[in-house]
Amino acid sequence: MATVASPRIASIDREHRFFIRSAIVMTLLVFSGFSLQLAMGRSTFAVPIFLHVHALVFFGWTVIYAAQNFLAGPEWIGLHRRLGWIAIVWIPAMLVMGTFVTIEAARTVRVPFFFQPAYFVVMNPLSLYVFAGLATAAIVLRRRTLWHRRLMFCGMAILLGPAIGRIIPSPLLMPFAGEAVFAVILLFPLAGMIHDVRARGRIHPAWFWGLGSLVSTQIAINAIAFSPVGLAVYRAVTEGSPGADVDPLRFGPPPWATSKSHHAGGRGDEERV
Repeated sequence: MATVASPRIASIDREHRFFIRSAIVMTLLVFSGFSLQLAMGRSTFAVPIFLHVHALVFFGWTVIYAAQNFLAGPEWIGLHRRLGWIAIVWIPAMLVMGTFVTIEAARTVRVPFFFQPAYFVVMNPLSLYVFAGLATAAIVLRRRTLWHRRLMFCGMAILLGPAIGRIIPSPLLMPFAGEAVFAVILLFPLAGMIHDVRARGRIHPAWFWGLGSLVSTQIAINAIAFSPVGLAVYRAVTEGSPGADVDPLRFGPPPWATSKSHHAGGRGDEERV
C-alpha cells in the first residue's frame, strides 16, 4: 500500500511546490513593478486617497493569493478554507475600485500615454471582470482541487498586467504595448501546462479554460475598444470632464513632452475615426 501511495504523494508535493513558487514569482512581480515606478520617480504617495484604497485592495489580494497557496497543504487546510471566505468579499471590492480608478483616469486625462484612451477604458474593466469570473469559478469548484488551483492561478495571471506594463519598456512597444503585456501574461498558464506534462503526463483541462479566457479577453478588448461600442463607452464615462476633449483613439503625449500638441497616431486611427 505504501509503495502505491508514494508516487501519488510525491505528485501532490510537487504540485504544491509549483503553485507556491508561482505565487512567490507573481507576488515579487507585482511589488517589483510598482516599486520600480517609485524608485524612478514616476510615482508618488502624494495622490488622492482613493488611489491608496485601490492599491491596498489590489496588493491585499496579492497577499491573500500568496498566503492561500502556502496554506493549501493538509496541515493548514482549515485556515486556508476560512481565509478563502474573505475572497468572496474582496473580489467585488476589486471590481468597484478597479472600475472607478479607470473611469477617473479617463476623465482626468491620466491614461498612460502608451495606451489609447478608448483601449484603456475597455482593457482594465474587462480584464477585471474576466479575473472575477475565473476566481468565482475557482471558488465554486473549491472541492475539486486541480480545477480550483488552476483557475485561480489564471485569474491571478491576468491581474499581473499593470505590474508587467511597468516593468517592460512599454513606450518602446507602442502601438502594441497592450499586446506585449498580454504575451508576458500568457507565459504563466503556459508554464502551468508544461508543469502538468512533466508532473502528470497530461495537461489538465482547467488550463485550457483559463488560457482560452485570457486569449478571448485580449481579442475582445481589441474588438470592442476600436468599435462604435468602445467609442460610445468612452464618451459616456468622460462626458462633462476634460477627458471628453481627448481623442480616444490617439496616444497621449509622453511626460517629457512640452506640449499636448505632440500626439502620436494610433493603430489605424484614420480608418477607425
